[in-house]
Amino acid sequence: MMKHYPENVSGNFLKLRNKLLSSVGRAIGDYNMIEDGDTILVCMSGGKDSHAMLMILLALQERAPVNFKLIAMNLDQKQPGFPEHILPAYLEQLGVDYRIVEADTYSIVKEKVPTGKTTCSLCSRLRRGIIYRTAQELGANKIALGHHRDDIVQTLFLNMFFGAKLKAMPPKLATNQGEFIVMRPLAYCAEKDIAAYARGMEFPIIPCDLCGSQENLQRQKIKAMLAGWELEQPGRTENIFRALTNVAPSHLADTNLFDFKSLSGEAPEADPLFGDIDQDNALNFSSAEGNRIAFVRKIG
Repeated sequence: MMKHYPENVSGNFLKLRNKLLSSVGRAIGDYNMIEDGDTILVCMSGGKDSHAMLMILLALQERAPVNFKLIAMNLDQKQPGFPEHILPAYLEQLGVDYRIVEADTYSIVKEKVPTGKTTCSLCSRLRRGIIYRTAQELGANKIALGHHRDDIVQTLFLNMFFGAKLKAMPPKLATNQGEFIVMRPLAYCAEKDIAAYARGMEFPIIPCDLCGSQENLQRQKIKAMLAGWELEQPGRTENIFRALTNVAPSHLADTNLFDFKSLSGEAPEADPLFGDIDQDNALNFSSAEGNRIAFVRKIG
């Protein structure tokens, strides 16, 4: 059995590792992310998040109640100075099945996007197409991305502030054509915990110089805003994320989600302060909790 952490680690590190394992296990159980016989393409950028995701999935793979296959994938975008030897050497050392896909998206992005403008949107679209093609070639039915809880909350505010949409990153979704399920196993994990775990694991981190160094990214401004809120009131980011899992369409304003026009005074909706809604939520929670426990008990 592979050992998934260095020798002579501290008790605090093991507690942190177990916390992350539990959080990922809960997310997998709550959203039924992994099923028996799955082949999962694990997207590796070389950053702390994707390293943590791969290592945690490897640890869970040994204890999970279902059998599934992991294939790590890195997209070499041909950025100048990209250390292309680091990930293959590391994955070889782990004994993980992997694929390195070479595609010069860097030149395309630099050609199409004016200097100083955000490259993330175009870069993401190009990467997405390559990832889907690779998953198809390798027979993978699921794709794992390394977005964490903080990424999801930041995306919520980006969409609200700049897109006028109440929309974030879902922990699990189907692609447009339904060929693959895309999942985010780190959806319940805080970035600070992932960063501490990555430091303890001494992952060979590869920074993204294509877009991550652009200081004018709106995401960085949102991140700074949330960090300030977290200092004022610790736990606020977690509360915002939990709000995404506890949505009341009748208390928003989207006529596509709730039939406001048909509301009448004859059968008013129960006030959420007085119990009916809470009972429904309790039932929904019990169902989700049952799914989670079935997975977590096996891996714990």
